Amino acid sequence: MSKVHVVTVSDRVSANKMADESGPALVRILERDRFEVSGPEVVPDSRERIAQAIVAAVANGADVVVTTGGTGLGPRDVTPQATSSVIDFEVPGIGEAMRRSGAGSTPMAALSRGMAGVRGHTLVINVPGSIKGATESLESVMPVLEHAIRLLHGNTTHD
Repeated sequence: MSKVHVVTVSDRVSANKMADESGPALVRILERDRFEVSGPEVVPDSRERIAQAIVAAVANGADVVVTTGGTGLGPRDVTPQATSSVIDFEVPGIGEAMRRSGAGSTPMAALSRGMAGVRGHTLVINVPGSIKGATESLESVMPVLEHAIRLLHGNTTHD
């Protein structure tokens, strides 16, 4: 069973000023599709803390790390920068798929900087922080997750 770690990035949630809705919603989607899920871990909008959470999840054996929050244009939205600082390479098609899917609901999806990349053998995916943006984005890439995990673990046989 593939392991996924969920990280909620939010100053307000980390300060207990707001409930985390997107992290638990992502956990439900992943568990529904039979992934072994840890989290949601909550960190503030801090490049250092986000990067640390990703690195720790990879070190703990996560096949996928999904972050929610910090992908917009606000001054505290630093999740893509933090992710870029710890990945080996980007997987642009995942971010493109998430934005394409979101555009069906709102033109604002074009403003999301959600991205994906690989650290070692782990896929890291950034989704928006709103519950709707987070769930729509994750649902849009669920069909490719298991195949991506197999490829990252050296099974290059294509279905």
